[in-house]
Amino acid sequence: MSCGLRSETLTLAEDYLSLCSSPHSAPPPPSESAAAMRRMAGDLESQHQARFHSLVQTFLRQCGPDLCTSLRKVMEEMVGDGHLNWGRVVSLFTFSGVLARQLQEERAETLGLDPGLWQEAGQGPKELAETIAEYLGVEKKDWLLENKGWEGFCAYSRRTTEVNHDLSMKTALFAAAGVGIAGLTFLLVR
Repeated sequence: MSCGLRSETLTLAEDYLSLCSSPHSAPPPPSESAAAMRRMAGDLESQHQARFHSLVQTFLRQCGPDLCTSLRKVMEEMVGDGHLNWGRVVSLFTFSGVLARQLQEERAETLGLDPGLWQEAGQGPKELAETIAEYLGVEKKDWLLENKGWEGFCAYSRRTTEVNHDLSMKTALFAAAGVGIAGLTFLLVR
């Protein structure tokens, strides 16, 4: 089951990071969970756009040459208190998507100098997706299994969609995600 969770997580992460780094050429989502992640992470980014952009800028200044190792440290810090939840997972995807977009923009700016800058360094969307898949799909597989895997995420997404106009549920989603954002902020400023 671990292999299946990792594979499904990789597909989900690749889809979302590809969407973020190349929004105009994105195919339809490959699964219900990918569509749900696109919607929920997009909503979260819209709500906290300035904060995510600032966190990514800080991350890029402090991460050193290995983005994937630094991203892994961010993921570990986000759940360092042992309380993983879907809001934190969405925060992680949102942060990674903003990171992928920023890296793509920087790559586009340097096209004349070095067209494959971050891809050649082995730190493009595919490698970031692999890092997410390894962490969530392997190391946090017990939590995913306890929460019914990505089917559980879809159910969570449907519940939040059904009550989308219910302020208390939307507030709860962003509060859960906010804990993840606060963790990112703490990690990046210390």
